[in-house]
Amino acid sequence: MNRRVTVIGGGISGLAAATHLRRIAPEIEVRLLESGPRLGGVIQTTHKDGFLIEGAADNFITTSPTAIQLCQDVGLGDELIGTNPNERGAMVLSRGKLEKIPEGFYVMAPSRLWPLLTTKILSPKGKLRSGCEVFVPRKREQVDESLKSFVCRRFGTEMFERLVQPLVGGIYSADPNRLSIAATMPRFLDMEQKYGSLIRGMLNQRRSSRQPTEKSGGARDSQFMTLRGGMSQLIEALERSLPKESVRLNTPANFIVPSGSRWSISSGIKDPQREESDAVIVAAPASHASRMLSTVDGELSALLGEIQFASCAVVSLAFRREQIGHDLNSFGFVVPAIEGHFILSCSFSSVKYGGRAPDGTVLMRVFIGGACQSGLLRLPDTQLLELAHWEVAKLLDIEGEPLMRHITRQRHAMPQYHVGHRNRIAKINQRLEWFPTLALAGGSLSGVGVPSCIESGQKAAERIVAATRKTSTVPVQVG
Repeated sequence: MNRRVTVIGGGISGLAAATHLRRIAPEIEVRLLESGPRLGGVIQTTHKDGFLIEGAADNFITTSPTAIQLCQDVGLGDELIGTNPNERGAMVLSRGKLEKIPEGFYVMAPSRLWPLLTTKILSPKGKLRSGCEVFVPRKREQVDESLKSFVCRRFGTEMFERLVQPLVGGIYSADPNRLSIAATMPRFLDMEQKYGSLIRGMLNQRRSSRQPTEKSGGARDSQFMTLRGGMSQLIEALERSLPKESVRLNTPANFIVPSGSRWSISSGIKDPQREESDAVIVAAPASHASRMLSTVDGELSALLGEIQFASCAVVSLAFRREQIGHDLNSFGFVVPAIEGHFILSCSFSSVKYGGRAPDGTVLMRVFIGGACQSGLLRLPDTQLLELAHWEVAKLLDIEGEPLMRHITRQRHAMPQYHVGHRNRIAKINQRLEWFPTLALAGGSLSGVGVPSCIESGQKAAERIVAATRKTSTVPVQVG
């Protein structure tokens, strides 16, 4: 009899797990349970009035080959497109004006010194303090530290407030006072230990790299790609690769119970059903996973329940190009909290990628909320739409009403990697050692980007295949 593996959660991690299972272990019967009416989780592409609107992630970074490889595996290799080669970089709001982020500045450290010395974003005092980073001693004790503490310790408060906070806020929608540097930006922590200075480390890597340094600043935009028809293309292709009978929509998993050497899963709302599975991959958000696994292991459930989430609203606005006075000579801008505005950032979708808007028009996405401005999300949709329009109209010199407005609310969608997160994940993995046929996947654990979520699902699949192929049938232990 074929082994059965149940994947709970039909977001990108769950889909990656299910399709990877079928690829590496075709003898296994895969079943995918999704609580909602569609697959994809937060990833959703909407076509409206000729515009291609992304409700969440609109691309993925290519420094990891995971997402590109998956696209190729499902026949979407020819659909991959890069960013517009005619525009580069990002801007930051600085004392009421949009300024280009210094060339070669990557999230929290410069790989080129002259652009940082000549930027208008930092004051002479701020530049001097940032340059003194090369003399700041490395931290000896290996204790987790908040992102704000780390950056202010090395570069000073001004660089943190004016550059790092808005850039990191655009990635994690988090409170930098609580965000763990070890869990979110371990590369810079390692750089401090190896080189004693982030500036020395970045310059050293630039010299030793065979690749030319990015001339743009911010998020290394040339290293991002997307799909011609939107991110939902990947979701639809993954769904097509699974047998129709293996996918169950509108089927929330209520709880999981050990049943000898197998698992008993209760699913459904009105008439809950129980079914058994040889192994389970839980690819749901940590808060949902915590409730499901409370009947399996109390400590594991509690650890997952400690992971917090932030919410945001994504407002898409479209204008005729002649309505906009700004040059739009970048891919968007971020807004520091110190500037006192009501938006986190704005991405120029149709400038960044082709095929997002009809000729002569511009599509942009405005982000509102996050951990530090969560109160704004209590406003109704109409007011959030007006707020986003009012903000970008001031900053980009826009006249008249938008051609199109659209809002997507991402409720409790962004896991918050607070100080101590990496230690928490280590404890979760220790608890999982007691349950070899149980695996976790998703952005709640160790990476919020699309490639990280895909990799998480694939690693969970490989763990399960290794466990189910063992001949022994050791009873599942209840923690």
